[in-house]
Amino acid sequence: MITEMSADIVIVGGSTGGCAAALAAAKLGKRVIMTEKTRWIGGQLTSQAVPPDEHRWIEQFGCTRSYRQFREGIRNYYTSYFPVTADARASVRLNPGNGDVSRLCHEPRAAFAVLQHMLAPYIHSGRLIVLTGYKAELSETDGDRVRAVTIRHNSEESRIVLTAPLFLDATDCGDVLPLAGVEYITGAESVSQTGEPHALDKYEPMTMQAFTYCFAIDYREGEDHTIRKPKDYDFWRNYQASFWPDKQLSWIGSHPVTLKPVQYGLFPDGEHYSLWLYRRIIDRSNFVPGTFDSDITLVNWPQNDYWLGPIIDVDEEDKERHLQQAKQLSLSLLYWMQTEAPGPDGKTGYPGLRLRKDVVDTEDGLAMYPYVRESRRIKAEFTVVEQHISAEIRGERGAERFHDSVGVGSYRIDLHPTTGRRNYLDISSLPFQISLGSLIPVRVDNLLPACKNLGVTHITNGCYRLHPVEWNIGEASGYLASFCLEKKLLPRQVRNDKTLLEEFQKLLVREGVELSWPVTGAV
Repeated sequence: MITEMSADIVIVGGSTGGCAAALAAAKLGKRVIMTEKTRWIGGQLTSQAVPPDEHRWIEQFGCTRSYRQFREGIRNYYTSYFPVTADARASVRLNPGNGDVSRLCHEPRAAFAVLQHMLAPYIHSGRLIVLTGYKAELSETDGDRVRAVTIRHNSEESRIVLTAPLFLDATDCGDVLPLAGVEYITGAESVSQTGEPHALDKYEPMTMQAFTYCFAIDYREGEDHTIRKPKDYDFWRNYQASFWPDKQLSWIGSHPVTLKPVQYGLFPDGEHYSLWLYRRIIDRSNFVPGTFDSDITLVNWPQNDYWLGPIIDVDEEDKERHLQQAKQLSLSLLYWMQTEAPGPDGKTGYPGLRLRKDVVDTEDGLAMYPYVRESRRIKAEFTVVEQHISAEIRGERGAERFHDSVGVGSYRIDLHPTTGRRNYLDISSLPFQISLGSLIPVRVDNLLPACKNLGVTHITNGCYRLHPVEWNIGEASGYLASFCLEKKLLPRQVRNDKTLLEEFQKLLVREGVELSWPVTGAV
């Protein structure tokens, strides 16, 4: 069965950026349809189960107003509905999990609830329609314009043809780009293409960062929650990459910066870095005794990064094979920890580790969708390269200032091991801006990126891919689409006309989007 639906703006992909885009466009009175292939909107915050990776100034500045409202919503969710301790309730900067990775480590289902609340006024009014369980199947184009995108339900034969004056690709892999014939690039560029000091000698389009199937666990001392032995366990138990210092299922990993071997531990032991604390999403000490029997931690660790093959621009059989192998890796990591992992007391195995399927709401206990670090990227009017943001190159001058800034971000250039069998690339970058030019495709007039698919390189993607930056990208695209509809303009016209650009940037500032970093010594 095929039906048709139309809106002012169609957002394909309910990712972190997609939700921010929908919120922005609906705020400005636009009729929006947003699709999502999983059951949860929110992308890396929810269906991928990744606690926010944020910069150290996030509580004060360096993100949009709506992202800050999301963060406040997470804290309010716990203090309003959970029996938190008096100390936790009194903390203006409550971190539910007290994880090391973020000042706001929380459960993915909490993020899902807060996003639903933020979008509720527009869903209830009918201004925003959210279609979950649908993925993009094909696109109809006319010259330099996208006319329609057809989506198909995951478990049914039903299809919907979506039409709109403007489309946003907010999928984590840039799924609409090949369907609509939008010029894009994948993988690792060469130094001759970008001039980046850390680029490869030769372009490798299939060299992409590892992806990861995350999962949540708690620990019940004295109990046995060992899962059934995964079918590929023997392979993963013995697998060691040529660039890795030990078997992947071990407590020894590679230091992201020095690449020297580093030893981890599960629980804090006073000697090794605790992976349990790394992405802990529930610290039971924040809650009244008896609320949680254990902390809950999120496993997104070096041991379950999957780099044996990409899932972008490969045939469906290869894609499915890599997805299943990545699931087997994560399950094998859990089984290894439960049965064979050495502890500091000389014992082996932690059978009390319990897979918390409820935290991610899936039958197998793994996140609904893998944590995808790298997408197809549009060939844009302007591409951000390492030379614009590298601390080593720019030094005291700070990152390149973009006259067409539509937001800000900050994170190290953090590339995980790749499908090209290369180890980490982790180098310092400076607080940066998001250029409007990086959101404008070189040819197509009415499609915008709203996720990790903007005009960046394999290298600069390493710091433009994190939660607050993706949110800002999506929000800027949502406002840009709305602005263009009101003014009857093309997105590239806004960027390339000084008066229009200034008017659009004033709109962003009015809506709480920071366009530059403070000029004080704080940054």
